[in-house]
Amino acid sequence: MLKSLLLFDKKRGDAFIPLTVILLAVFGLFMVYSASYYTAETTLNDKYFYLKKQLIGFLFGLTGMLFFSFFNYKKLLKIKTPLLIISIILLALVFTPLGVENYGAKRWIGVGSITIQPSEIAKFAFIIFTAGYFYKNVNRTQTFKGILPVILVGLTLCLLIMLEPNMSITVCLGALFLTMLYSSGVKLKYVIIILLPLIALVPILILVEPYRLKRLLAFINPWESPKGEGYQLIQSLYALGRGGFTGVGYLNSVQKYRFLPFAESDFILSVIGEEFGLIGVITMFLVDIFLIWRGFKTAIRCKNYFGYLLAIGITFIYAVQVGVNALVVTGSIPPTGLPLPLISAGNTSLIVFMSAFGILHSISKDCDAI
Repeated sequence: MLKSLLLFDKKRGDAFIPLTVILLAVFGLFMVYSASYYTAETTLNDKYFYLKKQLIGFLFGLTGMLFFSFFNYKKLLKIKTPLLIISIILLALVFTPLGVENYGAKRWIGVGSITIQPSEIAKFAFIIFTAGYFYKNVNRTQTFKGILPVILVGLTLCLLIMLEPNMSITVCLGALFLTMLYSSGVKLKYVIIILLPLIALVPILILVEPYRLKRLLAFINPWESPKGEGYQLIQSLYALGRGGFTGVGYLNSVQKYRFLPFAESDFILSVIGEEFGLIGVITMFLVDIFLIWRGFKTAIRCKNYFGYLLAIGITFIYAVQVGVNALVVTGSIPPTGLPLPLISAGNTSLIVFMSAFGILHSISKDCDAI
């Protein structure tokens, strides 16, 4: 009876995972429309443009989630290396004529009207490769030589993504890299040895790219450059402030009228705050926290080491992207382009995350009752 009440059945897994993902993704459809219809109508003459794209992504993502929910996640072991190689090739293709440049960054590859963001795929390819690598021989975690292949893979992916440039995904992937190492049982001293040079590298990366320094200064005092680097953050804070405690109501945001750049993608949380207020934002994050909790619970209860590492990686990358996006939108850390998973416009992110949660649901079938 208790298992039924908790929507957990050993044969069916933790039903809360796919149900919560669908809830968030459907909410994302409504918010993408609200945040984008004015821009889409004035620039593309079709106010449903972004909604239709997001709906396509949702349907593909739902298909992927259902497929992987009934897929034996252990079979991913067979494709861990090919999937990683494909991800590296896709990242490299960004720098070829197939690469699509927007706002000074090449982060997509495109054929006709179809575009793909390889960095979104690379994150999960890294999770699967690392989990499979240590699963094959857990003793590899005990020596620096044993973890060296994972270090080289992680650094290769980070370097390719950083060259796009995409600092936000690089930082998220770096955090995932360290978390996967520590969770697999790698000695803490090795994690620290890797971490210290990465920390030392951050100020160097900021100084070598002038735009990163400008963003840092805009974060410290955005009102020093209200029409330049500080503009987006100021507009985001205006949106959140206008929303107050209860919000101005769905579709009633003012900032989306082309005051706030990327309102439908990286800064969609600002529109949510404006339309639904503090109550709406807190409610959404409580749902996020619930999903993250179910994910980590799945990892803890998983009977299989490979499944445990997969669950840790999938849940962590979702949690860190939600957290970083919230910190950026509220001006708590320097601004950087990072979508809110399952909510922001962006088909690659939506499809890959929904499919990954399908894998997480499959892993939950290999667990004790949660």
